[in-house]
Amino acid sequence: MAPCWSPSRSTLGSAPGGNRSSSATAVSATSPAPLRADASEVQGLGDLRPEQWKSGLAAWLGWLFDGLDMHLYTLVAAPFVMQLLQAGSPADPLVKRYSSWIQAAFLIGWALGGGLFGRLGDILGRSRALSLTIGTYALFTGLSSFAQTWWHLLVFRFLAALGVGGEWAVGSSLLAETWPRRWGPWIAAVLQLGVNIGTLLACVTVYLMADQNPRWVFLVGVAPALLVFWIRRAVPEPAEWREAKSRAGQARPPVSALFTGEVRAVTIKTILVCSLTLTAWWAFLFWNQQHLRNLPELAGWPTARVEQLVSRSFFIVIVASCFGNFLAGLLAHWLGYRRAIALTCLGLFGSYCAAYAVPREHASLTLWLAVIGIFSGVFALFTMYLPPLFPTLLRTTGAGFCYNIGRIVAALGTVFFGFFARVGDFRLALLYAGFLIAPAALLACFLPELKVNRGGR
Repeated sequence: MAPCWSPSRSTLGSAPGGNRSSSATAVSATSPAPLRADASEVQGLGDLRPEQWKSGLAAWLGWLFDGLDMHLYTLVAAPFVMQLLQAGSPADPLVKRYSSWIQAAFLIGWALGGGLFGRLGDILGRSRALSLTIGTYALFTGLSSFAQTWWHLLVFRFLAALGVGGEWAVGSSLLAETWPRRWGPWIAAVLQLGVNIGTLLACVTVYLMADQNPRWVFLVGVAPALLVFWIRRAVPEPAEWREAKSRAGQARPPVSALFTGEVRAVTIKTILVCSLTLTAWWAFLFWNQQHLRNLPELAGWPTARVEQLVSRSFFIVIVASCFGNFLAGLLAHWLGYRRAIALTCLGLFGSYCAAYAVPREHASLTLWLAVIGIFSGVFALFTMYLPPLFPTLLRTTGAGFCYNIGRIVAALGTVFFGFFARVGDFRLALLYAGFLIAPAALLACFLPELKVNRGGR
């Protein structure tokens, strides 16, 4: 299937041929001129200019702290909500209900933040929007420490998620416009590695603070705020965005352009694939922690020992994900993004089935958790695959909307699959969630293909 916009086209975002609606024409009018002339001269890291290094470091650190702030809650959800509700056990039905509602609010905030800050990234610029997103999630993650009721925590997590969701779209677009596009699969892997390292830092934080009040782990999430000051001083706006804005003047494409002309098909297909995979993934990230805590063999274990097991298991998933990012990048380099997404989705579906189709003790389950982590590399591919599908002045809006709107579905899925979970056994909820990945693998075969150009940008 031919791509709607090839990275090699001088009018990135212009659909080839055919009549266009007025909205599509507005989009085309804001498409950039040929990409940087020096892009093909970049042969290695030593050829990158200082501003490219700064953009890369800003995006990577933003993603690292994304991983830290987003996963602090998933690791302490049950004990913290239990404390807020003054419940007697993490297995209390109210703990399960309200902790899933809080996670759902986070995912909805993530989706809305992707749209909101994605739009600001197209209007204000990538660097400015990146600063706003990081400041937002740092502030409200820290405030989560002071929650006194479950709904306080829900509000703080929702507001923090606005920044987390926006950072994804802005950071990925920033690199798509400043680094050689032929490096896309490897840039995606390295960016996702930043998220993984941030998640590992969350695991280490919770592990070291296992004997402390779970609320205090959120104070660690304030650290990213310091990054904002450096970004505003050192990271310039991409030349591609500045040139497109200058040519467009006031004629910026509206959000509705995502659903007009040839853009519409790309938008719908991407939303479907992202929604299905993200719902399954976030069901895993949330309910697997509860599944581990409630394994029969752990009955009678001290609370601190159980929490350390949960952190250690999650650590294994994320370490495996680090390798999975580069496996997915290698597949994209060999086969193209579309086939790589389909294959990694199939692997992820198979690993869910192997992990949860039958009851397993924690030692056996941990092995399959590592396999799940490896195939979660599919999410790294979306990073550099989505932004080039859209015109420059619709890029963070389109990438942020299509990827993050799936989190609203994931939020509903987190609550929905929780209804299948009997208290003390969440295995079936995780198994059923995994079946969403199979249709995602099929739909991925119909996504536009972006050729991985090995000879130029």
